[in-house]
Parts: sequence; structure tokens; C-alpha cells
Amino acid sequence: MAVIDDIAATYRGPRRMMARLLSQGRDEARVLAWLLAGLIVAYVAQWPVIARADALAGAGSAVPAVQRYVAAFLGVLALIPVFYLVAALSRLVMQLFRGRGSFHASRLVLFWAFLALAPVMLVRGLVAGFAGPGVASGIVDGLALVAFLWFWFSGLTVAEFGEAG
Repeated sequence: MAVIDDIAATYRGPRRMMARLLSQGRDEARVLAWLLAGLIVAYVAQWPVIARADALAGAGSAVPAVQRYVAAFLGVLALIPVFYLVAALSRLVMQLFRGRGSFHASRLVLFWAFLALAPVMLVRGLVAGFAGPGVASGIVDGLALVAFLWFWFSGLTVAEFGEAG
């Protein structure tokens, strides 16, 4: 399946999708590509917010637009080790609950959950860029958090305990 089809399948049944992804074997390059793709989407999702900040600051802004975009890109890149750390910590926590997974499966689950969140991240960026901070942004942020946790915990259940549901 194409990645977009897999993302759509994740929204329909995250446990089934994760079981299928885990059955494809160990491929660290693929897992890293998912993380990088998710980070690129997260960066692109920030563009409307950056454009809004630039427009509100006006022509005499002390911070040029290019500087805002570069800072956002570097901030997104700085998250790579954080994702690896969170994946490792989640694996260690699952060991306390007698999980049978692996560190690779933990990375796969976390990185895929993040990439599967791509449509929600893009909507979040549009809402934050057009509406600004407020109720609408808060609602979309809440939905994004719920979707991410749903994908991640469903995937961890499959990876650690084999419950594909």
C-alpha cells in the first residue's frame, strides 16, 4: 500500500494497521523515513502560522520571515533525538508491564503514529494560521493530541502484547 493509504487505514483501525506494519519485518531505514516525513509535514504545517506572525509584525519587523522559517526548520530537526528518547523510554516502561516487544517496534510505533497524524497536523497549521490562538486552535490541538495518543497506545498494545484486535 502507499503511505497515504496506510495513513487512512490507521484512522479506520490503528491496531490492524500496526499489526500489518510490524509483520513487514525489521527495516530501520523505513522507520527513519517515516520520522523524517512526519517532521517535514510538521514543518510545512507551521508555514501558515509563520506567515500570520510575519503579516501581523508588518514590514518593519525586527525578525525577517526567512529567519522565522529557518528557526522553525531547525526546531523541527532538533526533535529527532527526542523521538528516539521517547521511543526508548516507552519500551522500558512497557518492560515493567511485561511487554514482549523490542526497541525497534517501539520506534516503529511512535514514528508511525506521528506520521499518521499528518492530516491533523496540516489542519492544525491552517486553523492556527488563519484563526490565530483561541477556541478553534484549542479544539484542533485537543483532537490532534487524542488522535496521536490513540495511534501510539494502540500500536504499543500490538507491539508489546500482540493484541491486534
